[in-house]
Amino acid sequence: MTTRTGVTPVQSTDPGLVQDSTQPVRGWEVDMGERPPAGRDGYRPPMRLAVLLPLSGEMAAAAAPVRDGFMTGYHGENRRRPEVTFFDTHGTVGGALSAYDQAVAAGHDFVVGPLSREGVDGLFRRGTLAVPVLALNRGDVAPPPGNVSFSLSPEDAGIAAADRLLQQGATRVLAVIGNSDSQRRSAEALRARLADAGVEVAAVVTTAVTDFVPFAQQGAIDGVFLALRGDAAREVVPRLSMAGLGGAPKVATSQLSSGTGDAGVDAVLDGIAFPSEPWTSRGYAPGMPSAASAAALVPTARGGAARLFGFGHDAWLLAAYLERLGGQPGAHVSGATGLLALGDDGNVERAPAWSTFRGGHVAPLADASRN
Repeated sequence: MTTRTGVTPVQSTDPGLVQDSTQPVRGWEVDMGERPPAGRDGYRPPMRLAVLLPLSGEMAAAAAPVRDGFMTGYHGENRRRPEVTFFDTHGTVGGALSAYDQAVAAGHDFVVGPLSREGVDGLFRRGTLAVPVLALNRGDVAPPPGNVSFSLSPEDAGIAAADRLLQQGATRVLAVIGNSDSQRRSAEALRARLADAGVEVAAVVTTAVTDFVPFAQQGAIDGVFLALRGDAAREVVPRLSMAGLGGAPKVATSQLSSGTGDAGVDAVLDGIAFPSEPWTSRGYAPGMPSAASAAALVPTARGGAARLFGFGHDAWLLAAYLERLGGQPGAHVSGATGLLALGDDGNVERAPAWSTFRGGHVAPLADASRN
């Protein structure tokens, strides 16, 4: 069944795609089948597109904003668009594999999904796939050649934080994390990225540490990473200051904005940079309606669901521009969740927008820098 849902966005044929034509063509290719030639900007969507989502079961609530965001991007394009069919994965590995097989048997030439890590791993373990896939998560199994993985993973947050600390010249970093799996995964990705650049992570500690002086005495700390909710970070930041680390650049994950809302106590978080999505933090993204107007029309674009709504929108962009992104190392597309490019490993790399706290209020980092 072909489904058309979502918000009617501002009409646009330019998603902000940029191409550096001086770079050589790479080897990561996705089978374009019998698609018509690409537009001048690289737009070359599938002919028949299948979307695999858990439309029923425990994950259905998370799938709804992804679905609506995807169809918002779809309806925002006024050129040729594919036939889109949604298949219910029921939130299980078996359901994801069955849905993929149904999509292939029905003659679809491209598949978006599944959404769960387990479903993505189950599909990618098959190795060679009959129809190329843009998976909507990143698991433990790398995308087979010709397939792509796109996610809002904890690893992405750690990589983004590491890159920012490197830009600020950090050479020795202290990481303070919570006890969740996602926070640990962010810290491990940060450590790996910094290690590749020759930068040491002096220690990875939890909020159980009350005295950071010993870590500061072991060697100069010129960068701090916080994989914490805002309410936990409010307790940690004063301890860092007492250890002489108040002036060290601090970068956090997007969880920093959780558990906040009282400017009087949140002011202790002022100046800490954390990644955010352009559409949710600044209210706009190329080719999309404003975040406020979307939220007024569609419940799945409100509150915490807005991030997944933007993720779904960007999945449509990737499906439509994947050939160009895979063929040119300098190509990227400006999406709702950030600047998107395709890595050599088949994983979509996302450069986020950045926010901070100013006077206890969340603000885009460019604005906050005026303070």
